[in-house]
Amino acid sequence: MDPLLIVGLLIILFAAFTVLKAVRIVPQARARNVERLGRYHRTLKPGLNFVIPYVDRVYPMIDLREQVVTFRPQPVITEDNLVVEIDNVLYFQVTDPRAAAYEIANYIQAIEQLTVTTMRNVIGSMDLEKTLTSRDTINSQLRGVLDEATGKWGIRVNRVEVKAIDPPKTIKDAMEKQMRAERDKRAAILNAEGQRQSQILTAEGDKQSRILRAEGQRSAAILEAEGQSRAIDQVFQAVHRNDPDPKLLAYQYLQVLPQLAQGSGNTFWVIPSEVTSALQGVSKAFTEALPKSAATREEEPRPSEELDKEIAAASEAAAEAVADAQDAEGHKGPRQLTQAVDEPSPFPGMDRDRDRDRDRKDAER
Repeated sequence: MDPLLIVGLLIILFAAFTVLKAVRIVPQARARNVERLGRYHRTLKPGLNFVIPYVDRVYPMIDLREQVVTFRPQPVITEDNLVVEIDNVLYFQVTDPRAAAYEIANYIQAIEQLTVTTMRNVIGSMDLEKTLTSRDTINSQLRGVLDEATGKWGIRVNRVEVKAIDPPKTIKDAMEKQMRAERDKRAAILNAEGQRQSQILTAEGDKQSRILRAEGQRSAAILEAEGQSRAIDQVFQAVHRNDPDPKLLAYQYLQVLPQLAQGSGNTFWVIPSEVTSALQGVSKAFTEALPKSAATREEEPRPSEELDKEIAAASEAAAEAVADAQDAEGHKGPRQLTQAVDEPSPFPGMDRDRDRDRDRKDAER
């Protein structure tokens, strides 16, 4: 093969390679730093760029998009001397490719270590309960410290989030017991409130029902008293209007005697002496209503004999009434029949009529 041809091919290949090295295409949201003879020269923008081969050195591309980086959980001691593990996630963006390449050797590692130290400082001033409930405070403090420290590195920290806070297992068990106790307490309080409200409503209902029942009983008692008053008034007016004589009253008195004997507690019953007078008045009323013949007058018994017969008949009637009452009660207890002689008579008018009739009979004889 001809040596000149070989040399020509080599020159062509070198020229093509040189042209390729002189052309640099940078994608969108990327950047590349260029050093010329060992010094920073410029930063290649997205698109087609030309450099001087073998003079300019083009560094790897730097991503200008927002990046997300997560770090492994770090042990942190709280103010109350409890060790918790906190897992963070960080959102940042490179704003200055030159500073990111020349101000810090490894900005990812630097951000991680700065996040850990700042987080330990922040958590160290809080107790466990405040740490668990103050994530927004922790995030804002971490973001402020990181954004201030990474500004000169050409990096902007957009967000810092606490992904997880894991206390020790014993602390978790204690917290679960505390939460269970709090829930039981709230449940007991709600149950007590419900029972109290129920008792209040029940008492209010009982109060209203008792008030209504008392008002009903009062109205019923008033109406019953008014009815009894009207009935007594009408009876009283009827008695005075009809003007009953002692004979009618004596007859009514005799009708009441069997009812008195039928009482369940009447083991001792007193028959007043006016019973004989009442019987005499009744018999007299029936005998005077009939005309007497001469034979009847001649056969008319003596006053003393008539009186004895009436007394015997009255006593027999009273005894029969007592016996009937005892039979009706099933012989619940012994009953005594006594005649009171010296008791005052409840019918003084009937006594006067009896005396007057006796005087008239004596005068006729």
